[in-house]
Amino acid sequence: MTASQTFTARRLAAAALSAAALVGAAALPAAANGAEPRGPQVEISKVQYDAPGHGSRSNRSLNEEWVQITNSGRESVNLDDWTLSNRQGRVYTFHHLRLNGHSTVRVHTGVGRDTYRDVYQDRRNFVWDDRRDTATLRNDHRRVVDTISWDARHHGDDGRGRGDDGRGHDDGRGHDGRGPGDDHGRGPGHGHR
Repeated sequence: MTASQTFTARRLAAAALSAAALVGAAALPAAANGAEPRGPQVEISKVQYDAPGHGSRSNRSLNEEWVQITNSGRESVNLDDWTLSNRQGRVYTFHHLRLNGHSTVRVHTGVGRDTYRDVYQDRRNFVWDDRRDTATLRNDHRRVVDTISWDARHHGDDGRGRGDDGRGHDDGRGHDGRGPGDDHGRGPGHGHR
C-alpha cells in the first residue's frame, strides 16, 4: 500500500467513526443527554378514593373524591375525548379541555361547574372503591396512557408493580402523586357518564 493510499484509508476510517458518533449521539433519548423531555407526559398523579367524613352521598362528599391528572411535559395536551374509568367500567369523558405543560386538573365525582383546574363527573354516587380499584386514563385513540391500582391490604404498593417509591397513600385516604397538585389545567372540560 502506498503512502497516499494509507492516508486515504485513515481519512475514510476517521470520517466513518465521526459519522457513527454523530448518529449515536442523535439516537440518545433526551433524558440521557441531560435535556428535559419536550413531549407531553400525562399521568394520573394522585387519587383521593376515600372521601373524608362519614361517606354520605352529599355533593360535597362526592366532590371530595377525585382523580388528579398531571401533564409534566412542556407541551400542552388536548384531552378532548380522553377517558378516565374504574374497574367496573364507569367512564368519564373529557370535553374541551387543554392541559398545559406542567399543569394539573382534578376530576371530581360530584356535580359542579367546570373550571380550568377542576372538572366534574356530575354523578350522584361514588365512583372509586375504597378497598380495591383501578383508575385508567386512555387517550382519544383508546390507548392506555396511565393506570393506578390500589388495594387496602397492600398500602405500600403504588399500583404499578414497583412497590413503595414514595407514592403511597395520602393520609390513609388517597394515592399520593409526585407533585403537590397546586398547578392546574387550562381550559374548561365537561364529561359524561
